[in-house]
Amino acid sequence: MDYFNAFWVGGLICALVQILMEKTKMMPGRIMVLLVVTGAVLSALGWYEPFQDFAGAGASVPLLGFGNVLMKGVKEAVQEQGFLGLFAGGFRAGAVGTSAALIFGYLASLLSKPKMKE
Repeated sequence: MDYFNAFWVGGLICALVQILMEKTKMMPGRIMVLLVVTGAVLSALGWYEPFQDFAGAGASVPLLGFGNVLMKGVKEAVQEQGFLGLFAGGFRAGAVGTSAALIFGYLASLLSKPKMKE
């Protein structure tokens, strides 16, 4: 049942994003920011953990999960460092995922022949 819930929740998130892209004039970058902010807000309200427990990877893999990771990092850093944690927590929490994306993206560009869009 865990796989089923992850599949349909992740698919629903992707379908909603596709509808936003097709039916509105929102640019993809704005939609990505909307997803990250939505994940952060759900995390701040305490609703993301039950959602992730239900949906598993269907909730943690899309950009909603990145917003949750950033918010968890900020919460922890604020408890440890106070006000300065607002600025450092998100960077520390998201550093591994961001670094991995950059490194693997670079390696993929070395193995393929990337071309500019015309």
